[in-house]
Order: sequence, then structure tokens, then C-alpha cells
Amino acid sequence: MSIRRGEAWGEIGPLPADGVVVHADAQARTVVEAAQRAGTPTPAVGLLGGDLCTTLGGRGDRARLQSPDAVRLRVDVGRVILDDADVHWFVAHLVARRSWWRGRVVAVMNAAWLGTWNVAPRAHPGDGSFDVLDANMSLGDRCKARSRLPLGTHVPHPAIAMTRARDLRLTFDAPMPIWLDGELVGRARSVHVVVEPDTLAVVL
Repeated sequence: MSIRRGEAWGEIGPLPADGVVVHADAQARTVVEAAQRAGTPTPAVGLLGGDLCTTLGGRGDRARLQSPDAVRLRVDVGRVILDDADVHWFVAHLVARRSWWRGRVVAVMNAAWLGTWNVAPRAHPGDGSFDVLDANMSLGDRCKARSRLPLGTHVPHPAIAMTRARDLRLTFDAPMPIWLDGELVGRARSVHVVVEPDTLAVVL
């Protein structure tokens, strides 16, 4: 069940023996995709780095994962269908863009952070929805927004549409490069994104 505001979240517990330690979001995505495609349970993931880890306050401490101080959390993942055919998953974010500096940019955020940018300051990986930012800004506005991204003060902005969604369909005039957890996975004119709540157990 997705977390609600004010509720306790997570439990004390180390990474299970069959858990997988990852240093990046793309590695966690590989674990999720492998399990989903095989139809097997997704193993717990110990987070030592990546934007999901940063959002959850992870310290990158490997010894902690097997210690009495370790914390287990259930987080959402995103299922993505490109052009009604090609299926992928992500743990931290989907970004649709040709360039950061021109054209439309869409960010579907499960995590708050994308590198050193606090893109979606209110995003919560366990609340059953994504924060979606859809922007097509002038170069001057992009420069201003970029300088504010590390602090998350780029929003609100009249040129950035912000919504929250559990089931989202995006369409583009031409095939758009789609990045999942920092990796380019393909190009698509249509993108269907669905939240899969509480799919992944992570340990910090």
C-alpha cells in the first residue's frame, strides 16, 4: 500500500542474503527489468548511489546494509511502453528530450533528484504517483532555471507545467529520445507510463 502523508514508512532490517547491491539507478533498473521479464519476484536492492538513493537519504555506506541500523523501504517503479510495443521499467526517472537547451523536455520523476538537480522537490518514491514536469522554455529561461535546479527553486514557473500522475500518456510530433534512469533506451512518438506501487524493496 502506498505511503500517505504523516504515516510511518519502512522497517529496520538488513539486506537479505539474495539481495543485490547497486551503485546507480540504471543498475537497479536492470534488476527490476530482469525480474519483470522473467515473471519472478524482484530481489531487494541495497542502494549505495544514484538519484533514488539520494532522494531517500542514503549514505552510500556498504557496511550499513548488513548492520542493525539498515532500513528497508518499499518503493514504486514505473512501467513504460514505447509506441505501444516496447516495454521498460525505471526506478528514479524518465526524461524525454532531444536537448536540454532547446525543444520540449518532459521529466517523469519518481525520485526528487536527477544528478545534482533537485528537479521535483516534492516527489516521493513511495506515494503511488509520479511528479511530471513538461517544459518548452526560451534559452534565457532555461539558463535561469538551470541555475536554480540544485536548490529546487526553478518551480513554480509559468513555462513549466507540473502535474502528478499514476497513469500518463505522452505524445510527440516526431520520435523523441527516451532516457530511463540516465540511459537512452530508445525513441518514440508515444509513451505510456504507469506506476507500479510498492514493487521494489530497497535497503539503506
